[in-house]
Amino acid sequence: MPLTSPITPYDPTWPQQYAAEEARLKPVFSSALIDIHHVGSTAVPELAAKAEIDVLAVVRSDSGLEDWSRSLATLGYRRGGDLSPGHHFFKRDVNGARTHKLHVCLEDHGEIARMLKFRDHLRQHAGDRSRYQDLKLRLERENASGIRQYLIAKDPFIRDILAKLD
Repeated sequence: MPLTSPITPYDPTWPQQYAAEEARLKPVFSSALIDIHHVGSTAVPELAAKAEIDVLAVVRSDSGLEDWSRSLATLGYRRGGDLSPGHHFFKRDVNGARTHKLHVCLEDHGEIARMLKFRDHLRQHAGDRSRYQDLKLRLERENASGIRQYLIAKDPFIRDILAKLD
């Protein structure tokens, strides 16, 4: 079964695509927004990735979630399931293809540090970046049941890297 998008070579326009989306998203969160980041594989130069821009919005409170959901819907996002308490997920497809994933996390959520540490490590360590890319490409080739299988199979690599950083 295919992933939400095929893995493609690094595209140097991904940072600009992120910047354009950041500008669209910031007003949605207004004063609740603490910070916004480009995360995921498209945020790592030279790393092959699904061409889906991952955005992490860090917020003070999620009391505006219903309003945000309505505003995000006007920008083409639809609500995904919450990934954990305080970690809300949205996705955007254009012409049937996933283009963006939005993680909205409360400011003290552990996933924030996890995403940023892993991104920053891959940006700085070519060997781990290459091993991660090889893993992703292999998992894509071997994938039989879709994105969940792919994400579960990547997780031990990510956890091992993060364990070395603590």
